[in-house]
Amino acid sequence: MTPPLVVVHHDADLLAKAVAARLVTALVDAQAARGTASVVLTGGGIGTRVLRTLRDSPARDAVDWRHLDVWWGDERFLPAGHPERNETQAREALLDHVRCPTDRVHPMPATGGQYGDDPEAAAATYAAELRRATRPEDHGEVPVFDVLLLGVGPDGHVASLFPEAPAVHDERTVVAVRGAPKPPPTRLSLTFPAITAAREVWVMATGREKAGAARLALSGAGRVQVPAAGAVGRQRTLWLLDREAASALPHDLARIASP
Repeated sequence: MTPPLVVVHHDADLLAKAVAARLVTALVDAQAARGTASVVLTGGGIGTRVLRTLRDSPARDAVDWRHLDVWWGDERFLPAGHPERNETQAREALLDHVRCPTDRVHPMPATGGQYGDDPEAAAATYAAELRRATRPEDHGEVPVFDVLLLGVGPDGHVASLFPEAPAVHDERTVVAVRGAPKPPPTRLSLTFPAITAAREVWVMATGREKAGAARLALSGAGRVQVPAAGAVGRQRTLWLLDREAASALPHDLARIASP
């Protein structure tokens, strides 16, 4: 497993543009190699900003959206269409503006309907959907995602894996999270076995309030205490930061400084 590559951009706007461009390239390359591609989306400010930037970029048409599978790394367990759901934000930012077939968009379940208020049942259903999407060459319980996007919180959490929480120890691929320290308290999340199945994991962070988490995660912290430290890809791990989020990194940490 290769060490993470750190790429620092001047500000959040340039970061979003660069990540959107990088994502187009990664998806196009995957489709050229295998005829299809997959991406795992994240919520939060920078995750939604990247999708919005991609929506407005002419380069988006290079992606064959008909042959792209879209998954989510975590979700707020709220009713369908709720404005705080990552799915809702992603649809408004990008997915409602491209021709991605309905059966290739895989949102995590919402409250109500079949699952009522049972997040454990919802998590098990999403795990089963991931399992059905696997191919023999994936050798696991989830598909080998081409790119998995993550934001990172000031406490070092990624997806809905919070420091010292039971989910960071769980070997299932998808779990219910209750009592999350960040509202809403009930969520669904991929776990480390699912995250680390991705070919590439991209961790994004902007703002000085993320600087401490980035420093700890990239300086050898354990993933139980700093879950972002456990977000690694099979082939490559990228940390995509603005200057403020990178401001506390050790000077000897290998990085690429972008304008």
